[in-house]
Amino acid sequence: MSNLITADLVDLDLAATTKEDTVRRLAERMVTAGRVTDLDGFLADVAAREAQMPTGLEGGIGIPHCRSEHVTEPSLAFGRPTEPVDFGASDGPADLVFLIAAPAGADSDHLSILSGLARSLMDETFTGALRAVDDPERAAALIRGESEESEPSQASEESQELEKSQASAPDGAAGAAASRPFRIVAVTSCPTGIAHTYMAAESLENAARAADVEITVETQGSAGFDRIDPAVIEAADGVIFAHDVEVRDKGRFAGKPTVDVGVKAGINRAADLITEVRAKAARGETTARSTGGSPVEETGSNGDGYGTRLRKWLMTGVSYMVPFVAAGGLLIALAFALGGYDITDAPSVAEQFSWLDSASWAALFFQVGAAAFGFLVPVLAGYIAYGMADRPGLVPGFVGGAIALTIEAGFLGGLVAGLLAGAVVMAIQRLPIPDVLRGIMPVVVIPLISSAVVGFLMFVLVGKPIASAQSALTDWLSGLSGANAVLLGALLGLMMCFDLGGPVNKVAYTFAAGGISVADPSDGALTVMAAVMAAGMVPPLALALATTVRGKLFNKTERDNGKAAWVLGASFITEGAIPFAAADPLRVIPSVMAGGAVTGALSMAFGSTLRAPHGGAFVVPLIGSPLLYLVAIAVGTVISATLVILLKGVGKTAPATVAPAEAKSAEAALPA
Repeated sequence: MSNLITADLVDLDLAATTKEDTVRRLAERMVTAGRVTDLDGFLADVAAREAQMPTGLEGGIGIPHCRSEHVTEPSLAFGRPTEPVDFGASDGPADLVFLIAAPAGADSDHLSILSGLARSLMDETFTGALRAVDDPERAAALIRGESEESEPSQASEESQELEKSQASAPDGAAGAAASRPFRIVAVTSCPTGIAHTYMAAESLENAARAADVEITVETQGSAGFDRIDPAVIEAADGVIFAHDVEVRDKGRFAGKPTVDVGVKAGINRAADLITEVRAKAARGETTARSTGGSPVEETGSNGDGYGTRLRKWLMTGVSYMVPFVAAGGLLIALAFALGGYDITDAPSVAEQFSWLDSASWAALFFQVGAAAFGFLVPVLAGYIAYGMADRPGLVPGFVGGAIALTIEAGFLGGLVAGLLAGAVVMAIQRLPIPDVLRGIMPVVVIPLISSAVVGFLMFVLVGKPIASAQSALTDWLSGLSGANAVLLGALLGLMMCFDLGGPVNKVAYTFAAGGISVADPSDGALTVMAAVMAAGMVPPLALALATTVRGKLFNKTERDNGKAAWVLGASFITEGAIPFAAADPLRVIPSVMAGGAVTGALSMAFGSTLRAPHGGAFVVPLIGSPLLYLVAIAVGTVISATLVILLKGVGKTAPATVAPAEAKSAEAALPA
C-alpha cells in the first residue's frame, strides 16, 4: 500500500455525523491530493456502491469504496470520526473509516486494496494501533505496513502463507499420515465478493492456526476465484462453507463432513466452526450439508434469513428466464408487425416457407419466438432449483417446469416446481452415502430419484391445485374492469419503480410476462403487460427530462447519464434510473414511484393492451390504443420529473465548507 495513502489523506479528528458527510470530507482530501477529478461524480459512484450493500463491518469499521472514472490512481483515505458514524454494521457505528477509490476498470488494484485491508482489519493489534495513533504521518505509515505496530500482522501473513503451502503439499513419509494435523478446506463469499469474503478467510486461517489445524481457503470474490487443488480437497478431513451467495461448483466438496453457515459466522465464530467440523468428522457424518431441520429450513437459518434466501433462489430463476422472455417476445412482436395477429394460425415453416414472402418470414419469427416462450416455465423452475442445490437441481427443476406446462399450472406451477426440486435434491444430498455410490450420485442417482419424486408431486399432489389457482388468476384478470383494473395498474406501477430492476420490479414483470406466455392470452393479461411496460419506462425517461429541464440540480455525471436515459427509457430498461436513485434515493425513488403508479393506472383505465413482453417504444404499433398509451407514459414522466426537480430544489444545500487552501486546490483539480 506504499503509494495508496499519505499523511494528507488522513483525518484523525473527522468532524462528521452522517455517513454521507464522512465520505464527502475524505473525498475532498482525495480531490485536494489530485487523486479524484470530480468530487460530485465520485460521490455518486460511492453512493451507488453503498446502495448495493452497507459497507459497515463488525468492530466499529466502515469501508466505503467504489470504482470510478473520476479516480486517477488507486487511493485510500482514512478518517477517525470524533463521534462514531453509522455505516450499517449490525454491532453499531464505526469509529474507523477507510474510503477506498480505484480507477474504473482497475479491478485487480481495487480488489487487492480491499482484500489486503480486510485481512489487516482482523488483527486487533492493527486496529488498536489505529485508534491510539495521534499523528497522521504515523497513521499512514501504519496502514502502509511501515511501522512497528504492523509487524506482527505481516509476520502472521507470512506464516499463514507458509502454512497454506504446507497444507497443499503432498504427504511426506507414509507414517506422517497418522500424526498429521486435521485438514480443512473452506470457501468464503459475500454478495459483493470483497470485504467480508476476505475477512472470513482471515478469521478462519487465524483460528485454524491457533487450533493446530491445516486449512486452505478459497475466496470466491467479485473478480473470480482460484480453485482449490482437487488433491487438496480429496485429502481434506472436513469442509467449511461461510457464504451469503451460493458456493460455485459445490459438488467438488461432496462426501465430506461439512459445516454450512453465513459469511458473518465465518468472521465471528471461526473457532466454533472448526470445532464443529472436527466433531462431525469424528462422528463419521460424511454429508454435503449440515444436519438439522429440513433442507429449506436449514439453508434459511444460515447467515441470511429464510426470506432473504428464498428471494435469492427466485431471483436466480427469474434472471435466467428474462433473456428468453426478451428474445421470444421481440420475435413475436416482429412477427405481428409483419404478418398481423392472424400469423398465429400459419402452418409450420418446416413444411411451408417462401424466401420472398413476408408472411413466411412473419410465421418464422412467430414460431421461433413461441419456441423460446415455451422454455419460460421450465427455465424458471430449473434455475430456481439450481440456485438452491447447484447443478444437481437442474434436471428435476426442468422436469418439474415441463410438467407444470403439461398440466397448465403456468408460472405459479414453475415457481413451486423449482422450489420442490431444489428441496428434494438438498434432502438427498444430506443422506449418508456409501463410498461405492458417490461417483454415480451426481449423474445417475440424484437425477433419477429427484425427477421421480418431483414428477409424482407435480402430477398427483400439488399440480392440480396450482393449475386451478392459475386458471382462477387468469379468469380474474379477464374480468378486471373499472376501479379494480385502475388499482391493479397503480400497484404494478409502484412495484416496477420501487427498486428499478430489483426483486420487486422483477416480480411485477414476471407476473405480467407469465400471463401472456400462454397460447391464447386473455385481454386482462394483455392490459397487465401494457401497464407494466409503461410504468417501467417512466423512471429513466423522467430523470432524462429532469436533467434536461433543470441541469443545474445535477452534477456532470448525472447530466451525462440523463442523455443515455432517454434511450434506456424508450427501450424499457428501468435500470437506467439506478445511478440517480443510488445517489439520492430519498428524493428520486418516491418521485418515480408516483409517476409509475399514475402511468400504470392510466394504462389500465385506457384499456391499452400489449402482446410483446419487451421492446418499449419500438413495439408501440403492436399496442392497443397506442396514442392513449403514450399519453399515459408522458403524464407519468412529467409527474416524476416535476417531483424530482421540486424535491431537489427544496433540499439543495451548499457544498461542505473546506479550508481556503484546500478549496483552492480542489477547485484547480476539478474540470472546467
